[in-house]
Amino acid sequence: MITNNITEHRHCLECGEKIVGRVDKKFCSDQCRNTYNNKLNSDANNTVRNINNVLRKNRRILAELSGQLEKAMVSKETLLSKGFNLTYHTHTYTTKKGDTYRFCYEQGYLFLEDKNLYLLVTHKEKGYETV
Repeated sequence: MITNNITEHRHCLECGEKIVGRVDKKFCSDQCRNTYNNKLNSDANNTVRNINNVLRKNRRILAELSGQLEKAMVSKETLLSKGFNLTYHTHTYTTKKGDTYRFCYEQGYLFLEDKNLYLLVTHKEKGYETV
């Protein structure tokens, strides 16, 4: 039996400690592996988290302003004063007439140029009945 007397010293990618165990092991512990991967993904996670926070805030504002009504009308100033961000929405829906509603999850809005107001609607489970 031939043995290789040369031992390769491997070090943890996170803390630099010597690694003992499998040849393909990169970290000395689960904690180091988790810490390393959390640092690696933190930028992407922060971006996604920040966008989701804006979307949830937009949804809350739309729900608060529409209340229990199927449809409600509000001014742009009212939306913006509550902190609504017009840049972010989850999806759009275009009607046969060509009107494009923007939605933050189930809460939607349509800008009515002729009235200079926003029409607020809520997506119904079986379709866009309010649209």
